[in-house]
Amino acid sequence: MKRREFVTRTAGAMAVGGLLPQIVGAQSGGGSARVPVNTTYVPGPKPVPVVKAGEFVFAAAHLDHNHITGQCSALKEAGATLKWVYDPDPAKVEAFRKRYPEARAARALEEILSDKEVSLLTAAAVTSERGPLGCRVMEAGKDYFTDKAPFTSLEQLEQAREVTARTGRKYMVYYGERLTSEAGMFATELVRDGVIGRVVQVIGLGPHRLNKASRPKWFFQREKYGGILCDIGSHQCEQFLTYASATDAKVTHAAAGNFANPDTPELEDFGEASFVGNNGSTHSFRVDWLTPDGLGTWGDGRTFILGTRGYIELRKYIDVGREKTPDHVYLVDQKGEYHIPVDGKVGAPFFGQFILDCLNRTEKAMTQAHAFKAAELSLKAQAAALRLVPTA
Repeated sequence: MKRREFVTRTAGAMAVGGLLPQIVGAQSGGGSARVPVNTTYVPGPKPVPVVKAGEFVFAAAHLDHNHITGQCSALKEAGATLKWVYDPDPAKVEAFRKRYPEARAARALEEILSDKEVSLLTAAAVTSERGPLGCRVMEAGKDYFTDKAPFTSLEQLEQAREVTARTGRKYMVYYGERLTSEAGMFATELVRDGVIGRVVQVIGLGPHRLNKASRPKWFFQREKYGGILCDIGSHQCEQFLTYASATDAKVTHAAAGNFANPDTPELEDFGEASFVGNNGSTHSFRVDWLTPDGLGTWGDGRTFILGTRGYIELRKYIDVGREKTPDHVYLVDQKGEYHIPVDGKVGAPFFGQFILDCLNRTEKAMTQAHAFKAAELSLKAQAAALRLVPTA
């Protein structure tokens, strides 16, 4: 990705915010399904860096989940400068610095928090430690960007709300199943542009491969990971709020259980939940750790978005039995049917927008209320979940 000349941060915001679906002549290629003779939807342009080296400095800490590499790489691609890394485990720091050699190894977290050049700390701590860590970071005058799930209890959420309100700092969340999905981000713009009308319903499927042997012990401890609806269910809640333009919702059903992993009884390997949004929209999702070994990727993530004038299906990571490539968008509107492969065409515009939000104290990438509400809904679903017990 080429680095453009930095002119103004406002111009940068326009650049990263320019991912709008365009309607152009179908002679450019179109999709693989039936495409109307004269029109097709085209993704792009991809975002460009929004700052020059040294203009936005961040640090990484608590490397307990490998999502930290996605968080750091996306910030760096948007132009951010990685200065520090810290973890109590020197082996994790060493592995991290092999990937990011520019990062200095801090002797303690306080060394990062006292560095006035650092604007943001990004972290992927043990899930139950993410809330308290974020409050400590914000109290030190830094913005905070955590892996999902951001909390394991409503009490942690309320504490973070209080600290953000008092300090004015940001507590942002890496809801990667939309923010780093090119299909998910293209659908965001299609929906916002009114292509399928008013959204009535969102259905999300979030299966994951367990890879049990590679997981740390805390991953299987309910108190530390929070439960499946709290954890990977938070992705689904964030997508619902975004696509349906809802700002709140009520849990109408939730359930979770362990069906295939009796040796780790505190793990929930299946969960489901349903919601009614405060604007009348509805949402149902299923999440699981049951992806079979035969699938060519870690999970067959799908999203279905029904509108009053059309619908969208996202096949995010694979198009089973057809294509091994990710990021397939299927769209039906009033004029036709479209298959729009967007892999490599959309990028991840959230991260540049978020950098500019940190610099300008705006909320264009994602509002604080939205980030917290997605966490709240997943926590409430977890608390309300029926315990499913498989029988012989």
